[in-house]
Amino acid sequence: MAEEVLLFGAWGSPFSRRVEMALKLKGIQYKYFEEDITNKSPTLLKYNPIHKKIPVLVHNGKPIAESQVILEYIDETWKGHPIFPKDPYERANARFWAKFIDEKCLPVIHNALWGEEKQHENAVKEACELLKHLEDEIGEKKYFGGEAIGFVDIVANIIGFWLGIFEETSGTKLLTRVEFPKLSNWADVFVSSSGIKENLPPKDKLIAYLRTRFGTRSTDASK
Repeated sequence: MAEEVLLFGAWGSPFSRRVEMALKLKGIQYKYFEEDITNKSPTLLKYNPIHKKIPVLVHNGKPIAESQVILEYIDETWKGHPIFPKDPYERANARFWAKFIDEKCLPVIHNALWGEEKQHENAVKEACELLKHLEDEIGEKKYFGGEAIGFVDIVANIIGFWLGIFEETSGTKLLTRVEFPKLSNWADVFVSSSGIKENLPPKDKLIAYLRTRFGTRSTDASK
């Protein structure tokens, strides 16, 4: 019986693209289903009835939800390009930084870019303080995973590619090469890497979509 791998995602979602990146790095063939996040399909809701969100990976009829969980499942299920390090401490450290990005950085970055005007200055300062931790963590390494793209790199796709789009859309700059030279260099290398660059959404299309959805700070970014 042939192995069946299905992915339910959205073209502009960094979370959905994380899964595509991992599958491509592993060399796994899959069938992709584009979801309208404003009108979710019955199939998506069947496979992810709790969160009702993309991405969802379905492997031989068994659904797995949440991008970080899916990445770990992919790494444990298929050989090929290793996503997680072998060392237990390094694996735990990778999980820590991935959680830091999603749970600490992303909400603050969103507030800095599109939050209420009266909180803008403090939000920008807080976002830059969090980015400084990532600057220190990447250090002199090529990737967060060392010499090869790993779990933290894939999760940090939202910093490496989407953040620049968010900045251009909102009119607020956070990741400057002067303040964050190492993180900026990592972002350049990451988005030009094989397996990554082929799985990034069209920049112009994404900017147009985000401007429609969020606008810019000059057009009441609190909405």
